[in-house]
Amino acid sequence: MPIDTDRRFRAIRIALLTVSDTRTREDDTSGDILAQRIVDAGHELVAREISKDSVEQIAAHLHRWIDDEEIDAIVTTGGTGLTGRDVTPEALDRVKSKDIPGFGELFRMLSYKTIGTSTIQSRACAVLARGTYIFALPGSNGAVKDGWDMILSEQLDSRNRPCNFVELMPRLRER
Repeated sequence: MPIDTDRRFRAIRIALLTVSDTRTREDDTSGDILAQRIVDAGHELVAREISKDSVEQIAAHLHRWIDDEEIDAIVTTGGTGLTGRDVTPEALDRVKSKDIPGFGELFRMLSYKTIGTSTIQSRACAVLARGTYIFALPGSNGAVKDGWDMILSEQLDSRNRPCNFVELMPRLRER
């Protein structure tokens, strides 16, 4: 998608949540990749935490950040697979106002080019929750690179044409 250099870039404030029972800040490589890409894109990384694979814990993190007026978007990594402990989409179901179904569909289409049919094991998804975007990416390094580089970097850039998520932000809480 084209970037319109005549338009002004608008940095947004992003929180990053890694969902894992085993990762720590020292070995959270997918979180490190996303954090660096967020900052390199010119956005502000306002919070970064790790949550256990628990619907209640993930939802608690999300609710806190959704209610924080200093956070425009949340990106999660991990917990989107098919195992019993993978519960990030279920946590998003607890906080969402609306689904953004095209995100998961596009992610899997793009991921297919990288990992083939294994992409069907991903439940990457996105929702809108009380005016805050939440994007749930798988926990692998390749998946977060694909999700950021091929979708989020463009849709979170206010200069992206013909449209982007940032330009909708002032209207997300309309009634």
